[in-house]
Amino acid sequence: MALSKDRGITMNDGNKIPVLGFGTYTPDTVPKSKCEEAAKIAIEFGFRHIDSAYVYQTEEHVGRAVRAKIADGTIKREDIFYTGKLWSTFHRPELVRKCLEESLKKLQFDYMDLFLMHNPYSMKPGPDLFPMGEDKKLIVDNVDLRQTWEAMEACKDAGLVRSIGVSNFTRKQLEMILNKPGLKYKPVINQVECHPYRNQSKMLAFCKSNNILLEGYSVLGSQRDPRWLNPEAPPLLEDSLLVAIAKKYNKTPALVAIRYQLQRGLVVLVKADTREQIEEDIQAFTFQLSEEDMKSIDGLHKSMSFVKMDIFAGHPQYYTPDEE
Repeated sequence: MALSKDRGITMNDGNKIPVLGFGTYTPDTVPKSKCEEAAKIAIEFGFRHIDSAYVYQTEEHVGRAVRAKIADGTIKREDIFYTGKLWSTFHRPELVRKCLEESLKKLQFDYMDLFLMHNPYSMKPGPDLFPMGEDKKLIVDNVDLRQTWEAMEACKDAGLVRSIGVSNFTRKQLEMILNKPGLKYKPVINQVECHPYRNQSKMLAFCKSNNILLEGYSVLGSQRDPRWLNPEAPPLLEDSLLVAIAKKYNKTPALVAIRYQLQRGLVVLVKADTREQIEEDIQAFTFQLSEEDMKSIDGLHKSMSFVKMDIFAGHPQYYTPDEE
Protein backbone atom coordinates (compact mmCIF):
# COMPACT_ATOMS: atom_id res chain seq x y z
CA MET A 1 0.00 0.00 0.00
CA ALA A 2 2.42 2.66 -1.23
CA LEU A 3 1.66 6.36 -1.18
CA SER A 4 0.75 7.59 -4.65
CA LYS A 5 1.80 10.89 -6.18
CA ASP A 6 -1.60 12.37 -5.36
CA ARG A 7 -1.04 11.57 -1.67
CA GLY A 8 -3.44 8.67 -1.59
CA ILE A 9 -3.14 5.03 -0.56
CA THR A 10 -4.98 2.19 -2.26
CA MET A 11 -6.97 0.18 0.28
CA ASN A 12 -7.49 -3.58 0.25
CA ASP A 13 -10.71 -3.21 -1.80
CA GLY A 14 -8.96 -1.26 -4.56
CA ASN A 15 -10.35 2.16 -3.59
CA LYS A 16 -7.97 4.99 -2.80
CA ILE A 17 -8.02 7.17 0.33
CA PRO A 18 -6.16 10.50 0.78
CA VAL A 19 -3.68 10.06 3.63
CA LEU A 20 -4.41 13.42 5.23
CA GLY A 21 -8.01 13.98 6.30
CA PHE A 22 -9.91 16.85 7.90
CA GLY A 23 -11.91 16.07 11.03
CA THR A 24 -15.23 17.78 11.71
CA TYR A 25 -16.09 16.86 15.31
CA THR A 26 -17.38 20.01 17.03
CA PRO A 27 -18.09 20.25 20.79
CA ASP A 28 -21.57 21.37 21.83
CA THR A 29 -20.00 24.53 23.24
CA VAL A 30 -19.02 25.62 19.71
CA PRO A 31 -21.59 26.64 17.04
CA LYS A 32 -21.87 23.90 14.39
CA SER A 33 -21.62 26.65 11.76
CA LYS A 34 -17.92 26.89 12.66
CA CYS A 35 -17.50 23.37 11.32
CA GLU A 36 -19.06 24.38 8.00
CA GLU A 37 -16.72 27.34 7.54
CA ALA A 38 -13.67 25.30 8.55
CA ALA A 39 -14.56 22.55 6.06
CA LYS A 40 -14.83 25.11 3.25
CA ILE A 41 -11.41 26.53 4.12
CA ALA A 42 -9.91 23.05 4.30
CA ILE A 43 -11.17 22.25 0.81
CA GLU A 44 -9.78 25.56 -0.48
CA PHE A 45 -6.34 24.62 0.89
CA GLY A 46 -6.40 21.22 -0.77
CA PHE A 47 -7.94 18.81 1.72
CA ARG A 48 -9.92 16.17 -0.17
CA HIS A 49 -10.65 13.77 2.68
CA ILE A 50 -13.41 14.87 5.08
CA ASP A 51 -14.25 12.82 8.18
CA SER A 52 -17.53 13.09 10.09
CA ALA A 53 -20.04 10.85 11.87
CA TYR A 54 -23.70 10.46 12.72
CA VAL A 55 -23.01 11.20 16.40
CA TYR A 56 -21.09 14.42 15.64
CA GLN A 57 -24.32 16.08 14.46
CA THR A 58 -22.33 18.09 11.91
CA GLU A 59 -23.31 16.20 8.75
CA GLU A 60 -25.72 18.86 7.47
CA HIS A 61 -22.99 21.48 7.85
CA VAL A 62 -20.35 19.30 6.19
CA GLY A 63 -22.72 18.58 3.31
CA ARG A 64 -23.39 22.28 2.82
CA ALA A 65 -19.66 23.03 2.81
CA VAL A 66 -18.94 20.40 0.17
CA ARG A 67 -21.86 21.47 -2.00
CA ALA A 68 -20.80 25.12 -1.75
CA LYS A 69 -17.32 24.28 -3.04
CA ILE A 70 -18.86 22.19 -5.82
CA ALA A 71 -21.11 25.10 -6.75
CA ASP A 72 -18.21 27.57 -6.99
CA GLY A 73 -16.21 25.19 -9.17
CA THR A 74 -13.47 24.35 -6.64
CA ILE A 75 -14.25 20.62 -6.66
CA LYS A 76 -16.51 17.93 -8.03
CA ARG A 77 -18.20 15.40 -5.73
CA GLU A 78 -15.86 12.66 -6.93
CA ASP A 79 -12.88 14.76 -5.76
CA ILE A 80 -14.00 14.44 -2.14
CA PHE A 81 -13.42 11.31 -0.07
CA TYR A 82 -16.10 11.41 2.62
CA THR A 83 -16.00 9.19 5.71
CA GLY A 84 -19.10 8.64 7.86
CA LYS A 85 -19.73 6.37 10.84
CA LEU A 86 -22.37 3.99 12.13
CA TRP A 87 -23.38 4.99 15.64
CA SER A 88 -23.70 2.44 18.45
CA THR A 89 -27.50 2.64 18.75
CA PHE A 90 -27.77 1.33 15.16
CA HIS A 91 -25.75 -1.89 15.55
CA ARG A 92 -28.76 -4.15 15.13
CA PRO A 93 -28.54 -5.44 11.54
CA GLU A 94 -31.97 -4.10 10.57
CA LEU A 95 -30.92 -0.56 11.65
CA VAL A 96 -27.54 -0.27 9.91
CA ARG A 97 -28.86 0.92 6.56
CA LYS A 98 -31.27 3.28 8.34
CA CYS A 99 -28.35 5.07 10.01
CA LEU A 100 -26.46 5.31 6.72
CA GLU A 101 -29.47 6.64 4.84
CA GLU A 102 -30.20 9.22 7.53
CA SER A 103 -26.63 10.48 7.23
CA LEU A 104 -26.80 10.59 3.43
CA LYS A 105 -30.02 12.58 3.66
CA LYS A 106 -28.40 15.15 5.97
CA LEU A 107 -25.36 15.38 3.71
CA GLN A 108 -27.46 15.36 0.52
CA PHE A 109 -25.02 12.84 -0.93
CA ASP A 110 -25.84 9.79 -3.03
CA TYR A 111 -23.10 7.70 -1.45
CA MET A 112 -20.30 7.68 1.12
CA ASP A 113 -16.74 6.83 0.23
CA LEU A 114 -16.10 5.12 3.57
CA PHE A 115 -18.49 3.95 6.29
CA LEU A 116 -17.02 2.89 9.64
CA MET A 117 -18.50 1.09 12.62
CA HIS A 118 -17.77 3.95 15.05
CA ASN A 119 -16.92 1.67 17.96
CA PRO A 120 -17.70 -1.86 19.20
CA TYR A 121 -20.01 -0.62 21.98
CA SER A 122 -23.55 -1.64 21.02
CA MET A 123 -26.22 0.36 22.85
CA LYS A 124 -29.98 0.21 23.07
CA PRO A 125 -31.61 1.76 19.96
CA GLY A 126 -33.76 4.84 20.44
CA PRO A 127 -33.69 8.63 20.25
CA ASP A 128 -30.85 9.06 22.77
CA LEU A 129 -27.31 8.90 21.45
CA PHE A 130 -26.17 7.67 24.87
CA PRO A 131 -29.06 5.72 26.44
CA MET A 132 -28.58 5.66 30.22
CA GLY A 133 -30.35 3.65 32.91
CA GLU A 134 -31.59 4.98 36.24
CA ASP A 135 -28.24 4.00 37.72
CA LYS A 136 -26.57 6.39 35.22
CA LYS A 137 -24.94 3.48 33.45
CA LEU A 138 -24.98 2.89 29.72
CA ILE A 139 -27.79 0.63 28.50
CA VAL A 140 -25.92 -2.12 26.66
CA ASP A 141 -27.48 -3.89 23.68
CA ASN A 142 -26.32 -7.46 23.12
CA VAL A 143 -25.54 -7.42 19.40
CA ASP A 144 -23.27 -9.79 17.49
CA LEU A 145 -20.91 -7.38 15.71
CA ARG A 146 -20.40 -9.94 12.96
CA GLN A 147 -24.06 -9.49 12.01
CA THR A 148 -23.61 -5.72 12.08
CA TRP A 149 -20.70 -6.16 9.72
CA GLU A 150 -22.82 -8.28 7.35
CA ALA A 151 -25.36 -5.44 7.22
CA MET A 152 -22.55 -3.02 6.35
CA GLU A 153 -21.44 -5.38 3.58
CA ALA A 154 -25.00 -5.23 2.22
CA CYS A 155 -24.82 -1.43 2.17
CA LYS A 156 -21.66 -1.68 0.08
CA ASP A 157 -23.35 -4.12 -2.30
CA ALA A 158 -26.28 -1.67 -2.60
CA GLY A 159 -23.91 1.09 -3.75
CA LEU A 160 -24.63 3.34 -0.77
CA VAL A 161 -20.98 3.21 0.33
CA ARG A 162 -17.81 2.30 -1.54
CA SER A 163 -15.64 1.04 1.32
CA ILE A 164 -16.33 -0.20 4.85
CA GLY A 165 -14.20 -0.34 7.96
CA VAL A 166 -14.13 -0.01 11.74
CA SER A 167 -13.05 2.43 14.42
CA ASN A 168 -11.77 1.97 17.98
CA PHE A 169 -11.48 -1.81 17.52
CA THR A 170 -8.94 -3.95 19.36
CA ARG A 171 -7.00 -6.76 17.73
CA LYS A 172 -9.42 -9.35 19.16
CA GLN A 173 -12.42 -7.42 17.85
CA LEU A 174 -10.83 -7.12 14.41
CA GLU A 175 -10.04 -10.84 14.41
CA MET A 176 -13.69 -11.57 15.19
CA ILE A 177 -14.62 -9.85 11.91
CA LEU A 178 -11.70 -11.25 9.91
CA ASN A 179 -12.43 -14.83 11.03
CA LYS A 180 -16.17 -14.58 10.44
CA PRO A 181 -17.45 -17.47 8.30
CA GLY A 182 -18.54 -16.20 4.90
CA LEU A 183 -16.72 -12.87 5.21
CA LYS A 184 -17.33 -10.96 1.98
CA TYR A 185 -15.34 -7.77 2.57
CA LYS A 186 -12.74 -7.33 5.24
CA PRO A 187 -12.33 -3.91 6.89
CA VAL A 188 -10.23 -1.52 4.85
CA ILE A 189 -9.29 0.58 7.87
CA ASN A 190 -9.29 0.79 11.67
CA GLN A 191 -9.53 4.37 12.95
CA VAL A 192 -8.04 4.79 16.44
CA GLU A 193 -6.57 7.38 18.79
CA CYS A 194 -2.90 7.59 17.84
CA HIS A 195 -0.12 10.02 18.80
CA PRO A 196 3.44 9.78 20.19
CA TYR A 197 2.18 9.09 23.73
CA ARG A 198 0.00 6.24 22.40
CA ASN A 199 1.63 5.13 19.19
CA GLN A 200 -0.41 1.96 18.58
CA SER A 201 2.68 0.10 17.34
CA LYS A 202 1.17 -3.35 17.98
CA MET A 203 -2.08 -2.43 16.25
CA LEU A 204 -0.15 -0.93 13.33
CA ALA A 205 1.85 -4.13 12.89
CA PHE A 206 -1.29 -6.27 13.08
CA CYS A 207 -3.13 -4.12 10.54
CA LYS A 208 -0.19 -4.14 8.14
CA SER A 209 0.01 -7.93 8.36
CA ASN A 210 -3.66 -8.10 7.35
CA ASN A 211 -3.51 -5.43 4.62
CA ILE A 212 -5.67 -3.07 6.70
CA LEU A 213 -4.84 0.61 7.04
CA LEU A 214 -4.52 2.26 10.44
CA GLU A 215 -6.02 5.74 10.67
CA GLY A 216 -5.16 8.06 13.54
CA TYR A 217 -7.26 10.68 15.29
CA SER A 218 -6.14 13.03 18.09
CA VAL A 219 -2.70 12.89 16.46
CA LEU A 220 -1.82 16.18 18.15
CA GLY A 221 -2.94 14.87 21.52
CA SER A 222 -5.73 17.41 21.54
CA GLN A 223 -9.21 16.89 22.93
CA ARG A 224 -11.19 20.04 23.47
CA ASP A 225 -14.48 18.60 24.61
CA PRO A 226 -14.51 18.33 28.44
CA ARG A 227 -16.81 15.29 28.22
CA TRP A 228 -14.00 13.29 26.63
CA LEU A 229 -10.94 15.03 28.06
CA ASN A 230 -8.39 13.14 30.15
CA PRO A 231 -7.34 15.84 32.64
CA GLU A 232 -4.20 13.92 33.59
CA ALA A 233 -2.70 13.99 30.10
CA PRO A 234 0.07 16.59 29.63
CA PRO A 235 0.11 18.85 26.53
CA LEU A 236 1.71 16.74 23.80
CA LEU A 237 2.86 19.69 21.71
CA GLU A 238 4.87 21.03 24.65
CA ASP A 239 6.92 17.83 24.87
CA SER A 240 10.59 18.82 24.94
CA LEU A 241 11.60 16.23 22.32
CA LEU A 242 8.93 17.33 19.84
CA VAL A 243 9.85 20.97 20.43
CA ALA A 244 13.52 20.22 19.80
CA ILE A 245 12.85 18.24 16.62
CA ALA A 246 10.51 20.97 15.38
CA LYS A 247 13.22 23.56 15.88
CA LYS A 248 15.69 21.37 13.95
CA TYR A 249 13.41 21.31 10.88
CA ASN A 250 12.13 24.87 11.34
CA LYS A 251 8.60 23.48 11.71
CA THR A 252 6.03 23.42 14.49
CA PRO A 253 5.62 20.53 16.97
CA ALA A 254 2.18 19.95 15.43
CA LEU A 255 3.69 19.39 11.99
CA VAL A 256 6.28 17.02 13.45
CA ALA A 257 3.51 15.00 15.13
CA ILE A 258 1.55 14.81 11.86
CA ARG A 259 4.61 13.96 9.77
CA TYR A 260 5.60 11.21 12.22
CA GLN A 261 2.33 9.38 11.59
CA LEU A 262 2.44 9.85 7.82
CA GLN A 263 5.90 8.29 7.65
CA ARG A 264 4.67 5.32 9.68
CA GLY A 265 2.10 4.65 6.97
CA LEU A 266 -1.00 5.88 8.77
CA VAL A 267 -3.91 7.81 7.36
CA VAL A 268 -3.97 10.95 9.50
CA LEU A 269 -6.92 13.05 10.64
CA VAL A 270 -6.37 16.63 11.77
CA LYS A 271 -8.83 19.05 13.31
CA ALA A 272 -8.29 22.78 12.93
CA ASP A 273 -10.53 25.79 13.44
CA THR A 274 -8.64 28.68 11.91
CA ARG A 275 -7.38 29.41 8.41
CA GLU A 276 -3.84 29.63 9.78
CA GLN A 277 -4.00 26.19 11.42
CA ILE A 278 -5.52 24.58 8.34
CA GLU A 279 -2.89 26.12 6.07
CA GLU A 280 -0.16 24.90 8.43
CA ASP A 281 -1.43 21.30 8.56
CA ILE A 282 -1.26 20.87 4.81
CA GLN A 283 2.50 21.61 5.03
CA ALA A 284 3.10 18.14 6.48
CA PHE A 285 4.15 16.98 2.99
CA THR A 286 6.96 19.54 2.70
CA PHE A 287 9.62 17.78 4.80
CA GLN A 288 10.87 14.37 5.93
CA LEU A 289 11.88 13.24 9.42
CA SER A 290 15.12 11.29 9.73
CA GLU A 291 15.11 7.67 10.82
CA GLU A 292 16.85 8.72 14.03
CA ASP A 293 14.17 11.27 14.83
CA MET A 294 11.41 8.76 14.07
CA LYS A 295 12.96 6.32 16.56
CA SER A 296 13.27 9.06 19.16
CA ILE A 297 9.57 9.87 18.83
CA ASP A 298 8.77 6.16 19.08
CA GLY A 299 10.36 6.30 22.52
CA LEU A 300 7.72 8.73 23.79
CA HIS A 301 5.06 5.99 23.92
CA LYS A 302 3.52 5.56 27.37
CA SER A 303 0.05 4.06 26.67
CA MET A 304 -1.49 7.42 27.53
CA SER A 305 -4.86 8.40 26.13
CA PHE A 306 -6.09 11.96 25.62
CA VAL A 307 -9.61 10.69 25.01
CA LYS A 308 -11.47 9.55 28.12
CA MET A 309 -13.84 6.69 27.32
CA ASP A 310 -15.10 6.09 30.87
CA ILE A 311 -18.73 6.26 29.77
CA PHE A 312 -18.23 2.87 28.06
CA ALA A 313 -16.41 1.31 31.04
CA GLY A 314 -19.25 -1.05 31.93
CA HIS A 315 -19.61 -2.37 28.40
CA PRO A 316 -18.45 -5.99 27.77
CA GLN A 317 -16.40 -4.82 24.77
CA TYR A 318 -14.58 -2.12 26.75
CA TYR A 319 -10.81 -2.03 26.95
CA THR A 320 -8.13 0.40 28.15
CA PRO A 321 -4.90 1.60 26.47
CA ASP A 322 -2.95 -0.55 28.93
CA GLU A 323 -4.30 -3.63 27.18
CA GLU A 324 -2.72 -2.67 23.85
